[in-house]
Amino acid sequence: MPAIVAETLRVALALVLAFAAVPVATAAEFRHGHSSFGDLKYPADFKHFSYVNPNAPKGGRIVTIGTGALSTFDTFNVFILKGDHAQGMGLTFDTLMVGSGDEPDSSYGLVASGIAVAPDRLSVTFRMRPEAKFSDGSPVTAEDCVFTFETLKSKGHPSYRNQLRDVVAAEALDRHTVRYTFAGSTTRSLPGMVGGLPILSK
Repeated sequence: MPAIVAETLRVALALVLAFAAVPVATAAEFRHGHSSFGDLKYPADFKHFSYVNPNAPKGGRIVTIGTGALSTFDTFNVFILKGDHAQGMGLTFDTLMVGSGDEPDSSYGLVASGIAVAPDRLSVTFRMRPEAKFSDGSPVTAEDCVFTFETLKSKGHPSYRNQLRDVVAAEALDRHTVRYTFAGSTTRSLPGMVGGLPILSK
């Protein structure tokens, strides 16, 4: 009997050591930006994109027909299929991340101060800036991000539903932390895509 117990302990110890040697995926790290293809060009403390002139002259006037070449509109709602929406309305909404114009696929925190992509690429978590506010002064929260996702996916233009087909859930972990969960195997571009969604006030 003691020999059997000793052998059992020896096997159990060998199994423990074997599992300890298996590399475990580390927890996702929060970063100031995200790229699907490699390193980010800009460091965490960068002040502006290199193609931006922070001292550019202000003022003036420009009149243009937008890129959609529409000369009129009958709705300000750019998120639905019905109607001809006013061009440029998307510029009135901020996003969690903002794309860089001199990198192929990088984005940096705007409303978000940090982004963490899970090691298995099946979720992404954003930490939001608590100082971010809508134009009426109300705070931008994780609940607003969840509301935006659910509204666009269920009621928005078909293009949103198509974009979001592999994004299965959005969850407010706390007031200023939101997590999006993905499905499928082609999730490389999804963190940047959800980070670029407009944030609507719930």
